[in-house]
Amino acid sequence: MMDPSSSSAAVPAAAPAVGDGGGGGGGGPAVAVSSAVAMASRRFQHLLDRSTPHVGRRWLAFAGVAAAYALRVWFAGGYYIVTYALGIYILNLLIAFLSPQVDPEVAEVLGEGGAALPTRASDEFRPFVRRLPEFKFWYSIVKAFCIAFVLTFFSVFDVPVFWPILLFYWVVLFTVTMKRQILHMIKYRYVPFSFGKQRYNGKRVASADDLTLPKD
Repeated sequence: MMDPSSSSAAVPAAAPAVGDGGGGGGGGPAVAVSSAVAMASRRFQHLLDRSTPHVGRRWLAFAGVAAAYALRVWFAGGYYIVTYALGIYILNLLIAFLSPQVDPEVAEVLGEGGAALPTRASDEFRPFVRRLPEFKFWYSIVKAFCIAFVLTFFSVFDVPVFWPILLFYWVVLFTVTMKRQILHMIKYRYVPFSFGKQRYNGKRVASADDLTLPKD
């Protein structure tokens, strides 16, 4: 027969287990911070998604960010290394923005004729697909300006240099890079912009074969 004292002693022994389980909630602050960060990330992504169709407003906001950075560098009178690095990064983004997603030169080497761009009116219509889409280009350039703006508050990045040399070198690099890109456009006959291009309204244009078909 079981001793009643043994069963009564087992009841208090279970209390620390419950307390230990509740003590595991010591990670509560960490969980709260993680939840707050996740919520802020979702809200930020929601704002980015809502801003996607507003191209003009987005680039107007970028102009404000760029003006704020320019004023900061002007009044600080330094941080030319940060500005130079920012210019190189923007140049790389611009080249990716102006380049097709599939390089025609690489497609020729690999024998992928399907990636060729249309060169005649009778060719199948293929829209220009950028290597770097417009929204990602805008987001990357705005983020770069914001990071550069923050760096101007740290004196370690204010390296004394002769800024005209950096400006001259960047202009030369920009000229050579854009010349190579323009020659690539001319060689493979593509334009990375839609200005002046033919637009399709969904109506099918009658072909010569359709006009010569016999009627029942």
